[in-house]
Amino acid sequence: MRATVIHAPFDIRVEDVPDAAVRQPGDAVVRVVRACVCGSDLWAYRGEAAREPGQRIGHEFLGVVEETGSEVSGLTAGDLVVAPFMWSDGVCAYCAEGLTTSCVHGGFWGSVGSDGGQGEAVRVPFADATLVKLPAEALSDDRLLSGLLALSDVLGTGHHAAVGAGVGPGTTVAVVGDGAVGLCGVLAARRLGAERIIALGRHEARTDLARTFGATDVVAERGEAAVAAVRELTRGQGAHAVIEAVGTEQSMRTAVGITRDGGSIGYVGVPHGSGTGLDLGEMFNRNIALRGGVAPVRAYIPELLPDVLSGAVDPSPVFDLEVDLDGVPGGYKAMDQRTALKTIIRF
Repeated sequence: MRATVIHAPFDIRVEDVPDAAVRQPGDAVVRVVRACVCGSDLWAYRGEAAREPGQRIGHEFLGVVEETGSEVSGLTAGDLVVAPFMWSDGVCAYCAEGLTTSCVHGGFWGSVGSDGGQGEAVRVPFADATLVKLPAEALSDDRLLSGLLALSDVLGTGHHAAVGAGVGPGTTVAVVGDGAVGLCGVLAARRLGAERIIALGRHEARTDLARTFGATDVVAERGEAAVAAVRELTRGQGAHAVIEAVGTEQSMRTAVGITRDGGSIGYVGVPHGSGTGLDLGEMFNRNIALRGGVAPVRAYIPELLPDVLSGAVDPSPVFDLEVDLDGVPGGYKAMDQRTALKTIIRF
């Protein structure tokens, strides 16, 4: 079969790789129907996250079950399924607590020795616990398929940030970052009942989408100017809940600066490039809570799925570039150059 591999920084290729196959009784093989490129994939693309030459890449996909192992009981060939960006066994203590990303037997698509999501098929360990079955009729609805694909990562990650930030009815929320996760954070904040949502971003097409998703205000400034702008919008106090969806030192400093005393930051931006770190003294003095991390999206899919199916939540507009498998290298380049927000791959 064919799949995307990374050989070196800025060197993404589509090559022949060994066919995905059942190896353990709990495995399933999924034929990929849709996949996409994640902003976090760009750290490997840019050489800021180590990868072995020829390593598989991609962790967001949905598709059709082609084969199951002898112990798989909840899925059959022909089922349409979505995969969270990590697999998990569903039975360990962490999974029981909903923290599937800390599963003792879990793993990440595209890690050494595993299939990546940006290929024609994927071997899925612990298929019963990992995969979520979708309505078969979704296969004939392109827009719905795109929205369902967002359940594999960005929608659940935005939701995780909103939950960590304590978003609820009547709250004022600020979202740092205008990428797909930040935009899904806007969707999540609206879904959870936020009264006011301030989106921070400098790219007009993205902030326009943020308004479509529910943002009431947009701040285009950065750094101290952004802090001042948000505080001006909030009578000098800042936001009750702040979603940090970038992961740089500057973005986190901005997040702290725009948080209201007693407020919370939900952080889901993959940390990178941090030099001096956070000032814990400021956070201590102002009673600011910090919650977040790797989003356990498998635990959130059952909650979010009905709203995507009904159209109450539609994250599909975050995908603004469509390619086939051969076009994946160009999809990476477009996202790296910020001419595309998020690339979707059609098989």
